[in-house]
Amino acid sequence: MDLFDSLKQKIDGKNLKIVFPEATDERVLGAALRLHYEKLLEPVLIGKEEDIKAEAKAHGYTLKGIEIIDPEKYDKFDEMVNVFLERRKGKATEEQAREQLKEVNYFGTMLVYMDYAAGLVSGAVHSTGETVRPALQIIKTRPGVSRTSGAFIMLRGRGQEKYVFSDCAINPNPDEQVLAEIAVESARTAEMFDIDPKVALLSFSSKGSASGPDVDKVRNATKIAQEMAPEYEIDGELQFDAAFVSAVAQQKVPDSKVAGEATVFVFPELQSGNIGYKIAQRLGNFEAVGPILQGLNKPVSDLSRGCVEEDVYKTAIITANQALMNA
Repeated sequence: MDLFDSLKQKIDGKNLKIVFPEATDERVLGAALRLHYEKLLEPVLIGKEEDIKAEAKAHGYTLKGIEIIDPEKYDKFDEMVNVFLERRKGKATEEQAREQLKEVNYFGTMLVYMDYAAGLVSGAVHSTGETVRPALQIIKTRPGVSRTSGAFIMLRGRGQEKYVFSDCAINPNPDEQVLAEIAVESARTAEMFDIDPKVALLSFSSKGSASGPDVDKVRNATKIAQEMAPEYEIDGELQFDAAFVSAVAQQKVPDSKVAGEATVFVFPELQSGNIGYKIAQRLGNFEAVGPILQGLNKPVSDLSRGCVEEDVYKTAIITANQALMNA
């Protein structure tokens, strides 16, 4: 079964609400309406109703049955302000809160935090910071997770060859504790996509073939991750070929349960992760789905500003699946 057919089946009939704060963007509006008419989820469009209706009319869309919320006309806005002030614990005045919550990403994130919706998809118009900052301030990371991280699902062929690459989007140079958390969160992400998680923490060294502070970080992160989540197969430090190619694994690390069979690849820092997934995408003809934000209490997804309607559609399906996994 195609990956997204499987993900659609999981959310079908669950009537999950997903917030779209950029509802006047043609790509976002088109994807939200498609999801609604396919009955995969219930989109909640944020913005001025007249602006959203004008955009819909310009493209021949009908908004029948679609929920639209204008932050400036929201009947529970005062309640939201009070909840926001409590959550921010003195970091905002009431006046600041009222102003911030008129901003669509903050407003949409509060709808998720207050359990009105299951998740949020933004970033087609807004920067990563504008999308992620409200989530970090309001929804925050789950217990045991100090940082959010960004994973890509790498897909190739109709056989749906599937891998997880992370962190390829968020943390420039994670320390060993954060790297361990990324490894565990990436294993959880793999399970959501029906990937058996065999997690390799990557390095330019395989089990002591080289030395130095960078190698030590990956080696220590591996030990921490193994202690955090003994239910997962996690190993490192491993070079990519040892992690991926069974013949190389037999030569370099014959005793490893992950080497040669890895499905989840954790890069030591953002630079190598970003380069790695783009090489696989451009030279290996993999489709890169993501970034999928990991570690939040409730799912918020960050689109690329260069996205197309299909990207918004798929990201919303992933977001709804994350909400089910966190439930």
